[in-house]
Amino acid sequence: MTELCLGRQRYYLLHLWILLTVLILVFYSYGFLSQRSEELGDSEAVSRMSHAQPNVLTPSRKDVLVLTPWLAPIIWEGTFNIDILNEQFRLQNTTIGLTVFAIKKYVVFLKLFLETAEQHFMVGHKVIYYVFTDRPAEVPQVSLGAGRKLVVLTVRNYSRWQDVSMHRMEMISDFSERRFLQEVDYLVCADVDMKFQDHVGVEILSALFGTLHPGFYGSSRESFTYERRPKSRAYIPWDEGDFYYMGAFFGGSVVEVYHLTKACHQAMVEDKANGIEAVWHDESHLNKYLLYHKPTKVLSPEYMWDQQLLGWPSVMKKLRYVAVPKNHQAIRNR
Repeated sequence: MTELCLGRQRYYLLHLWILLTVLILVFYSYGFLSQRSEELGDSEAVSRMSHAQPNVLTPSRKDVLVLTPWLAPIIWEGTFNIDILNEQFRLQNTTIGLTVFAIKKYVVFLKLFLETAEQHFMVGHKVIYYVFTDRPAEVPQVSLGAGRKLVVLTVRNYSRWQDVSMHRMEMISDFSERRFLQEVDYLVCADVDMKFQDHVGVEILSALFGTLHPGFYGSSRESFTYERRPKSRAYIPWDEGDFYYMGAFFGGSVVEVYHLTKACHQAMVEDKANGIEAVWHDESHLNKYLLYHKPTKVLSPEYMWDQQLLGWPSVMKKLRYVAVPKNHQAIRNR
């Protein structure tokens, strides 16, 4: 009888131990899954969003091309819903790096560039401004919003502005490998002698994007100022070419920007060894790269405009990133 009672006690204790083990596993599993849901973005936590339903029979724009032959969207006002995009990139916890070169006297443009970027560039998202300069003491103090910071990267200058422009590719590729890959998700590479005049947000982000040159967006490829000399690595034949891209505003994921800038830098090094310099320097090499490595998004000239030279045509619903009037001779090479 005693052995029977002991057997029953062992039986009940075994079942109790199994039950407690299951409860503990369930408890910890729930905690782990809850944490992962928060990290990954639980679908139940996504806020509801009401917006107009897209109509496949009603094009967003009838006056401009909105899709390339390789199915990359061309970004114009009216082709995107920024609220939807902001929500998607917010869920990904995206950080955007903005590189800008303020070498020699070009540092005078930095204050306006940063102040207008704070008003219009990636508002509501995490941003790191990477300022490349040979004059770190002259970098202005600009009030930055939450989640945004400025990093000064001290670099050397060059006697010719063309060399400054071409070495930009080298420095971006170098810092992409050493630093940017660990700090940001996307890189936007911009000229400093510009200002943000209207919204420039996550609608531009993609694996690789280029911006249509405001002087050539309506032109045939024969009029593009590609490098036409076969001796140069930037050479593009007369019967090739999609668009002419501006060197002042391009970007993408850090990995893709690294590949682009490294390839352009290596091509420029080879050109120098062969005693030739492409007609439009790094911009010529950028166009060669984007011809054979198609961008996954193309930005309309809304994202690169010179109102003083080109006015404001009706096709441009907004002018977002615009040139600042300047005397080039007074700035370059000084």
